[in-house]
Amino acid sequence: MSKKVAVILSGCGVYDGSEIHESSAVYVHLSRAGAQTVFFAPNINQMHVVDHIKGQPTEEKRNVLTESARIARGNIKDLKDLKVSEYDALIIPGGFGVAKNLSTWAVEGKDCSVLKAIEDVFKAFHNAKKPIGLCCISPVLAAKLLPGCEVTVGHDTESEKWPNAATADDIKKLGCKHVNKHANEAHVDENNKLVTASAFMCNCPIHEIYDGIGEMVKAVLKLI
Repeated sequence: MSKKVAVILSGCGVYDGSEIHESSAVYVHLSRAGAQTVFFAPNINQMHVVDHIKGQPTEEKRNVLTESARIARGNIKDLKDLKVSEYDALIIPGGFGVAKNLSTWAVEGKDCSVLKAIEDVFKAFHNAKKPIGLCCISPVLAAKLLPGCEVTVGHDTESEKWPNAATADDIKKLGCKHVNKHANEAHVDENNKLVTASAFMCNCPIHEIYDGIGEMVKAVLKLI
């Protein structure tokens, strides 16, 4: 039987939801590997809606599940219906939705809280010793929920290529180990069955990000 992977989305669009290219890359790499993808999202309102041309919040209200359905082509389930026993692995793509809708990282940084439904699912997969894949900003969920784990969000030295190095510092402050990796690489924490990749935390060509997500997906499937 093919491996069955739950993918949790956080909306649609980099500034207020799931990063679309990352989500698509996850889907394509899982498909190529012969795995079955089932999309989920929480049925909650977004923290806010951002005009992606202006980069500014609007007065509009949108629902995370409804918006995530755009990426999943309508084939998506409410997060409350995710039964961990039915899946072999979990993957959460990045995008600001992770830091705004799945957690409060965008506002509170390392002092954030994680949406209870996300925390419950995350810990259930971990306790069942099923692999978890995270990319871009989503590794901060692991840093918050699994003290002492190993993750990467790219490099911990600020540069034009790596403009988000402060996130690595916050991860270290949470008692976790940050491992520097290039965009086309992934890091595997064998003890926690946790696989992370930097994706758009890097200012680099999109094919490198696509390849790095491919390495993440490959490692997740290998750990099943």
